[in-house]
Amino acid sequence: MTVATTRDLRQQNRTKVLRTLVLSGETTRATLAADCELSPATVTNVVNELIDDGVVEEVGSVPSEGGRPIARLALRAAGAHMLGADVGERGVAVELFDLSMTRLDREFREAPASTADPAQISAALADAVAAVRERNPQLEATLVGLGVGLPGVVGPARGAAADPTLYAQSLGWTPTLVADLVSAPGLEVFADNGANALAVAELWFGAARGADDAVVGLLGRGIGLGVVCDGRLVRGALGSAGEWGHTKLGLGDGPECRCGARGCLEAYVGAHAILERWRATGASETGEGWRALSALVAAADAGDADAAVVVDETLDVLATALANLVNLLNPERIVLGGWVGLRLLPARRDELTARVRRLSLERPGGQFTIELCRFEGDSVALGAALMPLQAFIDRPRVRERAAVR
Repeated sequence: MTVATTRDLRQQNRTKVLRTLVLSGETTRATLAADCELSPATVTNVVNELIDDGVVEEVGSVPSEGGRPIARLALRAAGAHMLGADVGERGVAVELFDLSMTRLDREFREAPASTADPAQISAALADAVAAVRERNPQLEATLVGLGVGLPGVVGPARGAAADPTLYAQSLGWTPTLVADLVSAPGLEVFADNGANALAVAELWFGAARGADDAVVGLLGRGIGLGVVCDGRLVRGALGSAGEWGHTKLGLGDGPECRCGARGCLEAYVGAHAILERWRATGASETGEGWRALSALVAAADAGDADAAVVVDETLDVLATALANLVNLLNPERIVLGGWVGLRLLPARRDELTARVRRLSLERPGGQFTIELCRFEGDSVALGAALMPLQAFIDRPRVRERAAVR
């Protein structure tokens, strides 16, 4: 049994207060004490340390009942900075955030038109990170690290060293060490699957906030899922939990998926699959991205019968897959995002909800709501930036860390 030392308890209290401040925004010492279940004296000591370290500041006051005004507290935005990267198969977006999680800068690098290999994606990511850092040299001293949302499973191999490895089978990549893929000199690097990054962003600040049990779906060229159980992200034995896109809806005779199997969800509702079904009706729209999908949705909304059938079929398949999740996991909230979800679903959320309820068991089918991602296209990069932010929250006080050295 490990006995907590005074330093351990002080660090735990600091982490608890700092995390609460990140999630709550402006607050007071008394409210912090209640929210963190700590004594007012303990909170006062922790807050004073955080102010002394340049992480928290007083931002005004509110009247009290007969006494001195009550100071309002908030994070000092310039106290720390994080980079978050959304890495896709065709390009990367790198975003810079301050401690209030306000986006300060963004750089996008497109990979070659064909599906890029790891070396091409690595070069695009390094260029984008370097460009953001070169534009913001004054922030290097407060730059905590780089979080990366990746298009595949991120985890160690069984029986191997714990070096994070990317397994992107659908892209045809061999297992790739994250350290070989991501170059950010002088920065600590954190990595996770893009759908998990999206789920964390929505859980902390977005449409999944306050939900103890939720599923967060990422709908794009690929299909991913973040599963939240009892307020925590489910990862599985070695990080592969949430590979929803490769759950099967066909018994060997379905369409072929990029992973090599048949009948995967992604082979029905991934962007390529949706657009291929439309083109099979005679549609002349080319491309695989936002513009092509927007053309499909616009055609369906304008009464084009073929486009309407494709959209209707897509909703049917998606509703079936979601009903399976409802029966299996009993989520209180379903959050859907990714560029396909955000283009296809805003006008069809109620219709999708009705279809899912019809296909679910009656009891769990009446216990969920469907929401759209709060942060839209920035969700993965924001969620990725929360990885270094979490590390910052968990670190010992600056002065104590210096003293240990």
